Amino acid sequence: MTASSPSFWVSSVSEITPEDIYLRGYPMQDVIGKLSFSAISYLLIRGRIPTPGEARMMDVILSSILDYALQKSGTIAARAIVSVNPQMTAGLSAAMLGAGAFAVSPEDAGRFILEGVAKWKASGLDMKEHAAALVAELRAAKRRVPGFGHPVFRGVDPRAEKLKAFAKEFGVWGEANEWYAAVHEAFRQATGKPDLVMNDVGMLAGIMTQMGFTPAEMTGLALQSTFPGLIAHISEELQSGVINRIIPDSNAEYDRTHRSLDTDLAAAGWSF
Repeated sequence: MTASSPSFWVSSVSEITPEDIYLRGYPMQDVIGKLSFSAISYLLIRGRIPTPGEARMMDVILSSILDYALQKSGTIAARAIVSVNPQMTAGLSAAMLGAGAFAVSPEDAGRFILEGVAKWKASGLDMKEHAAALVAELRAAKRRVPGFGHPVFRGVDPRAEKLKAFAKEFGVWGEANEWYAAVHEAFRQATGKPDLVMNDVGMLAGIMTQMGFTPAEMTGLALQSTFPGLIAHISEELQSGVINRIIPDSNAEYDRTHRSLDTDLAAAGWSF
């Protein structure tokens, strides 16, 4: 199948026949019970059966975010929405919109790593030289590096270190990770911030880049990881009986300036 096919859609993800449903060419009845959910997720997204190490790393990836209590905007949005539209799907849809450049999603970091590794290989420089040059360029342009920094953790993000240890254990650590680590070290040295951490989203992005996932796929997997927590929060909210959650005035500040409409209309040239 090619992009030039006259068919309306071309897909190799799955096929339904009178005998079975085929996932990437494999009968679903053969897959069920032999592969874990995480391994099947890898198969569907990447198009091939994962190695045992890749499957175990997928288990870790899908267990890496889970929940941030009420410190995640998507969770707050989900609970607020279901207080007026009490449907699980409404809450999940609201929560997914909370994944982006500043929360949950590794997409920006994944794109940064993917493009950066390609530029490094084309540069002819060794990894550390390229990292230092890139950091100088980014600082001159006042650009942030996605995946660096955390409001609480200093020096080390324990979640990121755990992900790194698993990636090495399961054989999915490689040059994408080493390049990103070199950029992280160069950035810490250039800014004089030795405590600046590589956070869990950045580490996830490096690992998933090394595993071959696209930046967009990384967002999907990160969201997939949050679903158990989101389902729990939405279910809790649905059972709470609270209707129409709002921000109370005690937690908000308002501009109390009151103006005269007639005066301002006249000043703007209106006449009646």
